Amino acid sequence: MPRVSALATVLVAAVVVTVALARPDGGPVTGGEVFLESADSPGPDPYTESAARGDPGAMSPGVAALVAAPHSDATPAREGSDPGLYGGARKVSSCDVEKQITTLTAEQNKNKVFATVLGIGRTGVPAYLRSLTPVRLRVDTRVTDHGYRSGASTRYQAVLQAGTAVLVDDRGVPRVRCACGNPLLPPVALEGAVERRGNPWPGFRPANVVTVRPAARPVDAFVMFDPESEGWFRREAGDTGDGDEETAPPSAGSGTPAAEGPTE
Repeated sequence: MPRVSALATVLVAAVVVTVALARPDGGPVTGGEVFLESADSPGPDPYTESAARGDPGAMSPGVAALVAAPHSDATPAREGSDPGLYGGARKVSSCDVEKQITTLTAEQNKNKVFATVLGIGRTGVPAYLRSLTPVRLRVDTRVTDHGYRSGASTRYQAVLQAGTAVLVDDRGVPRVRCACGNPLLPPVALEGAVERRGNPWPGFRPANVVTVRPAARPVDAFVMFDPESEGWFRREAGDTGDGDEETAPPSAGSGTPAAEGPTE
């Protein structure tokens, strides 16, 4: 009997951990696990096939070293409007938004679940996606990611590698991951020791991971870095790149993690 009881306890504990890490009701994550997702990986339970465009490698791994982060357990926060927080290729969208719209709206339940995660109406998904701005992360960034499994949303904490293509809202907060179509929300606090799942990429340093907090006011245009030309440009919020314009590098001390330009 004691052995049976012990086995039952282990099985119950396993079920509790699974539910905590992938609750479809959006409850708090208490498992203390963070999944490491490389820039071109779809991650677990993707909503759609990849709509990412271009090469993510140009963004990583060097820029993570530019983050002036304290060596502590606290994850530093960056404001979504910080110049240089995001990058990409000038005049090129890092995400095929129309492909995401077509895929999501073709499956109504998936479209409904996607909309519910982001707090929008199911019929509003196309307009919402078109209102977002395609960019690439320039630093490893922690988010609350959501997969799609068995007709419901799963929820887990993740670190997205620098170079990951995302769509950001008008406050500069990542809302959709282009490699899998997953909706994103800001990260939640984790209790106890953090266990990282997945393979760290070259240059990964826990102390250099950031979160993104909403800008104090809507962003008119994002100041972004193009690693291929090593130039800077402005991308208006909601634009897919056609209206990109060259701009001067941000001044030192402007709050950007990359005002000094790229490093090896």
